[in-house]
Amino acid sequence: MIVEIVSPEATLFKGEVTSVAVPGVNGEFQMLNNHAAIVSLLGKGYVKIVGTNLKIAKEFVEKFNKVNEQTYWLPITSGTVEMNDNKIIVLAD
Repeated sequence: MIVEIVSPEATLFKGEVTSVAVPGVNGEFQMLNNHAAIVSLLGKGYVKIVGTNLKIAKEFVEKFNKVNEQTYWLPITSGTVEMNDNKIIVLAD
């Protein structure tokens, strides 16, 4: 599935992933391939992306916490997420 993480300044990440976990206002939840369509508000926490060939642009790599070669975490304070047809868009502050 495709995920796009957008901040007010720029698109921080766009690429193929295997899972995304986000800090929903009622708790963290994870989205995998073929997840049902969803729109949710996000609270303070981490957007966690997992994939086999993640490439973070050089100008944004300092914004992410690298857990390992396949996992990156992006700290956010709020935002929204939409998933539909295996495409996730995260609007993050």
